[in-house]
Amino acid sequence: MSDSAAADEDSADAGAARGGDGKAFARLIRRHEAAVAARMWRFTRDPGAHADLVQEVFVAAYQGLGGYRASGPFAHWLAVIAVRAGYAYWRARARRPDALDETAARRLAESPPPGTAAAEAGELVHRALACLPPRDRLVLTLLYLEGRTVAEAAELTGWSRVMVKVQAWRARAKLRKALETEDER
Repeated sequence: MSDSAAADEDSADAGAARGGDGKAFARLIRRHEAAVAARMWRFTRDPGAHADLVQEVFVAAYQGLGGYRASGPFAHWLAVIAVRAGYAYWRARARRPDALDETAARRLAESPPPGTAAAEAGELVHRALACLPPRDRLVLTLLYLEGRTVAEAAELTGWSRVMVKVQAWRARAKLRKALETEDER
């Protein structure tokens, strides 16, 4: 199915769901569930919390259907909701998780050895990001884990482009300092 046809279907289903058609909203969920689940996995690696976040995104989307304007892609509108839900999740869990252990910090500071599984390297990155405040985690996740441009990150967060750049610079500095501190221990 072409992007245009999918966008047309999304728009039609969103309009029908806004009118109370539950089956139309179920079709929207089926079409976008994998993308939302992948995005929310970047916010938590806890399977239980992940499932809750995915559900929270779709509940928020259903409740906010009145605010959806078909002039833009439904997928983008849903991505904004997902980013905001993930950011709210991080803010709610603002307590600092356990710091990286020495071995993990060393392995993260160096490039992963050739035998290291990609999943293990991914876990190290997520543990390092977990040491940062939610705002810093969000900007680094969007720019580096999702590969978004500064303009896209600004659009998803509602921040200006300058703010995204400044926040990313500060977040990288904090991450670097945290890794150096852990490495010295």
